[in-house]
Amino acid sequence: MTRLDFIRHGRPEGGSKYRGSAVDDPLSAEGWRQMWRAVGDHCHWDGVITSPLRRCHEFAQALAERHHLPLEVEADFREVGFGCWEGRTRAQLQAEDPQGYAAFYADPVNRRPAGAEDLHAFGRRVARAFEAAVARHPEGRWLVVAHAGVIRAALGHVLQAPPAAWYRVAVDNAGLSRFECQGEQRKLIFHNRADLPA
Repeated sequence: MTRLDFIRHGRPEGGSKYRGSAVDDPLSAEGWRQMWRAVGDHCHWDGVITSPLRRCHEFAQALAERHHLPLEVEADFREVGFGCWEGRTRAQLQAEDPQGYAAFYADPVNRRPAGAEDLHAFGRRVARAFEAAVARHPEGRWLVVAHAGVIRAALGHVLQAPPAAWYRVAVDNAGLSRFECQGEQRKLIFHNRADLPA
């Protein structure tokens, strides 16, 4: 059996804004604290897989070094691209384009920001990376350090939920989700925990 624990990165520098695959802010001091608090002091994994973006990669590297774990960088676990919304805050978007902002949340699949990544294509790349990780590691426990969108797409892959449903799922900074994979079977064990079970 393969166990994949996904953790969303902690709060980045610059506060809350749309960071897709083009905005590469590092973790804030608060974000680092969130991550260390979530994973605890003990080593729970056989290795770490990470998005290449700094808000994930820098913590993944520090954790791997602390526990002498192998570290893999998976480009397909980078965040979904938000096009012209990259680097913008919710308040800015609501003030400048309230209709476009409302339309996105009413229909996030078909009313995407200009230049944004297609949500179906994003789901396929996350599913491909998820299955590749399972194939490389047919047994063992791996931590995947990734993004809210990636975790939503992984949930969609495992639960066979369409992209239109993904934005109904909360994913907190440093929230943990666990999947267990055996043969062709994929199961969600828990989602969006603040810490690991004892």
